[in-house]
Amino acid sequence: MSDAIQPERERQFDWPLCYEAERLALRFLDESCARNRFAATLAHRMRDETGTLLMDWVDHLVVPSGHEEALVRAGYVEEPRSKAEPDLWTHRHPRAMLPAIRIFTGDTGSGPPCKLALRVESVVDFILAHGLHAEATGAPWSRYRTVEVCTENGCALEAVERRGYRGFERQDFGPRELELTLVARELLHTRRRRFDDDAVGFHRTLRLVERVVRMVGCDLAAHFFWEAERAFWQGRNRAARIQKRRQDDLGLGWANHDHHTPRCSRRHFLSVMRIMELLGFERRERYHAGHDAGWGAQIMEHPVEPIVCFCDVDLLPGEREVDFSRVALPETSSLGTVGLWTALHGDSLLEAGMHHLEARFDHALLQQQLGALGVKTMKPFSDLGFLWQAFTEGERWPVRRERAGRLADSGLITREQCDEFVANGAVGSHLENLQRKGGYKGFNQASVSAIIAAVDPRKLLA
Repeated sequence: MSDAIQPERERQFDWPLCYEAERLALRFLDESCARNRFAATLAHRMRDETGTLLMDWVDHLVVPSGHEEALVRAGYVEEPRSKAEPDLWTHRHPRAMLPAIRIFTGDTGSGPPCKLALRVESVVDFILAHGLHAEATGAPWSRYRTVEVCTENGCALEAVERRGYRGFERQDFGPRELELTLVARELLHTRRRRFDDDAVGFHRTLRLVERVVRMVGCDLAAHFFWEAERAFWQGRNRAARIQKRRQDDLGLGWANHDHHTPRCSRRHFLSVMRIMELLGFERRERYHAGHDAGWGAQIMEHPVEPIVCFCDVDLLPGEREVDFSRVALPETSSLGTVGLWTALHGDSLLEAGMHHLEARFDHALLQQQLGALGVKTMKPFSDLGFLWQAFTEGERWPVRRERAGRLADSGLITREQCDEFVANGAVGSHLENLQRKGGYKGFNQASVSAIIAAVDPRKLLA
């Protein structure tokens, strides 16, 4: 694709509502649960114990032949067939957030004609959580591991663990590959995040990411990088720890994540983009939220690892047509919500960690369940028929005096605000409660503007 066409493609974010495709996938899911009691029971436990919906954990479904035309009508596209699995034809929806559906064309002697595969972070954790007498297939830490939970009435239930891999074939290690995998993960989980000079910090982070990509490739590097970011963010957010524990009780982990939101300073935004490029991410839509909103975002999506990142940054009214993911942004004489947050806490990819993680839930159930555990939810900033979003009440972080002092010395905040931030901290992070319908992949730009303004640290001073 030419350079001229590429930016135009990135500006397209008119994601469709794919209700026909969603209804088809839900029908297959309901049929699986009707035949497999373990799956049906697990669906109820997910709702009651985690506030999540079974659909949001589905990695793929296997259904008998005869549904090919219905899938095509609904917008699913068949992928090239695998020589290793000639009886299974994989279909994915390129414009919707829906599970893959695989058509089984073989006889019953070569496998069950119906399968429900759930994505979890760790099949071992899933085995332990449910007391299964089963053994995982695929080498530990390899890119694709599965465990068969049970088969009832011709329908198998399976848990799937993925790392930088979209396919369905067992992945074994080559010489030294396990060692490189573990070292790469450790390097990203233990990387240095705090520097006296953020420019030095980004330079060293870039070099580290380059090293990890050389070791394991960009797909696995992306998996481990954002796994580490979730862990770091979780350590700084009580709501996240409470919800993660609930999901871990069912052996699920954070496999229901929807998108990750790092906040970025204008000065270092191109460094963030370079890190994302090294990890294999591709640009999706680019937001400039209008004359008065004061922010923008570059959305990045990985083509292999199912990770979407919503990279926030302050923008000026005259920068509407600037491709700020490729053109350096100049320093400004004032700070918007995102710029103030990064000035107080640091860039998300360095000292601060993510502003929030969005995961998919039954929004009403989660709000009720977390409320009973002492976690309040803010007013929703998207309340549409196909998209519902709300933050948990913000986690207040301490602010270092040297950071607040520099802002006061530069006239970017008042002395009174400086003293307040140092004494009482500033809101740092949230968990986002999100629910989608119709396979909708997009975001509500106007609503995001409202919530960004609502959580400006200056408005939330104690």
